[in-house]
Amino acid sequence: MPPPPWRSELIDALIAKGSKDLTIVNNNAGNGDTGLAALLKARQVKKIICSFPRQTDSWVFDGLYKKGDIELELVPQGNLAERIRAAGAGIGAFYTPTGFGTPLAEGKETRRIDGRDYVLEYPIHADFALIKALRGDRWGNLVYRKTARNFGPIMAAAAKCTIAQVREIVNLGDLDPENVVTPGIFVQRVVEVPAGAKLMAAPGAAA
Repeated sequence: MPPPPWRSELIDALIAKGSKDLTIVNNNAGNGDTGLAALLKARQVKKIICSFPRQTDSWVFDGLYKKGDIELELVPQGNLAERIRAAGAGIGAFYTPTGFGTPLAEGKETRRIDGRDYVLEYPIHADFALIKALRGDRWGNLVYRKTARNFGPIMAAAAKCTIAQVREIVNLGDLDPENVVTPGIFVQRVVEVPAGAKLMAAPGAAA
């Protein structure tokens, strides 16, 4: 899930498709009335796993949560990133000191290692990852811009099917291999959405 300020046409398409009872993994619970917030407003989300559910403009989530219409799993940001990364790396579980002794650790296995207390956390696997990148080719190799690089690469590795929205699809060989962050092996669909354009799938990259 991409951070603002980019609008997510992939989420718009998901809303139009009408998928229900979704479990969403994202850094926050949506901003304003667009993107993820619009998906929540359409009542298509059953549960959200995130680090920052409440912000000054998270009124859609706030309203749903107060009514008991959405389930929240609150995860510290470092743990969230590591749980996603663990899924992509094939790690079955890991111990972390973050959250020990707080309500976030209730019901979880704990262990003392070298005099320090840890909580056992499990990876977060995804059926689909909707991510954003600056450029991509039809093989799915991706180059990111700024904060899109924070969660995009690990989400791509953690999902069974990754759909990448890019501003430009370039010819094979045009991307400098040294700049490629997500290799195409982790990407199953590439969708080009230049500024002001409609969704357009790369030939051979989407079925």
